[in-house]
Amino acid sequence: MKVLVITNMYPTPQYPSFGTFVEEQVKSLRSSGVDVDVLFVNGIKGQINYVKGIFRMWGRLLSRRYDLIHAHYVFSGMIARFQFLYPVVLTHHGSQVFQGWQAPLCRFVSPFMDSVIVVSQEMRQKGHLEKSHVIPCGIDFEQFRPLPRDQVRKQLNLPADKKLVLFCGEYFRPIKRFDIVQKAISILKQKDPAADLVLVSKKPLSVVPLYMNACDALVLVSDGEGSPMVIKEAMACNLPVVAVPAGDIPEVIGNTDGCYLCSQDPVDVAEKLDLALHWEGRTSGREKIRHLEIGTISRQIISIYEAVLHQKRAPAISRLFFWQRPWSNPR
Repeated sequence: MKVLVITNMYPTPQYPSFGTFVEEQVKSLRSSGVDVDVLFVNGIKGQINYVKGIFRMWGRLLSRRYDLIHAHYVFSGMIARFQFLYPVVLTHHGSQVFQGWQAPLCRFVSPFMDSVIVVSQEMRQKGHLEKSHVIPCGIDFEQFRPLPRDQVRKQLNLPADKKLVLFCGEYFRPIKRFDIVQKAISILKQKDPAADLVLVSKKPLSVVPLYMNACDALVLVSDGEGSPMVIKEAMACNLPVVAVPAGDIPEVIGNTDGCYLCSQDPVDVAEKLDLALHWEGRTSGREKIRHLEIGTISRQIISIYEAVLHQKRAPAISRLFFWQRPWSNPR
């Protein structure tokens, strides 16, 4: 099977943490026997690159034959649908399917796809994408695994006598609500001066497991999420988690001891962090998310590919003319 992945999020030397979950999925699909090419549309450097992406896609299609196209995010999906030679699978990754100005665009574009994937039930319900498949991105359990805390703290030159709270992500994006994190840490430090915040942003994925094993708790208080990788990565490292119930976070952490759901009230965040920091030892989060192992997720995605290709015997353009929904669940 030959697949062209079109994505506007993918790691670069300048932005090594940008879209690592897409890169990891691509690697896993390749390990599972899928021949994957990647077309990265760098929208950060200018929106004109989305227009150029259409011509770049056609350049690929004219030089190599594919079985289907897998697009990540709505703008990549729009690029992919500027052709009807091959079926298109579109994955929506975040809360933009039901929040903000992109939400109507996501709902408009999705019916033109041959299959749609969302990463959480919340996205499916609030985005009115009832016929989509719910498949979160998977975790590499070899990369994200428990390590000796004192050893990695020494390796990272972090203080051995502090209670460290990890914030991992794009703190500069308003939706991530880093302002709440800062207020909560300030409140927490009044009660426990040993508490401190560790900020990890724009770093290669390879160092993230080290920080997760070096810290005592992870915090996330975003306005909206899809299926945040940082929560699943923390669970794979048995790191206590304090997070708002956004996206699939409640399902992922479940009733895991040492993990706590919170509101966006800084006082509540501080109280839950205090509980997490005083949790004895690590959690059993790794066992909780075994079903999210990246190889297992890749097999689910491949099954979507196979179903789409089986269904695709009738040209997509003819199905559109007969007002059939090409992204409905295959029987």
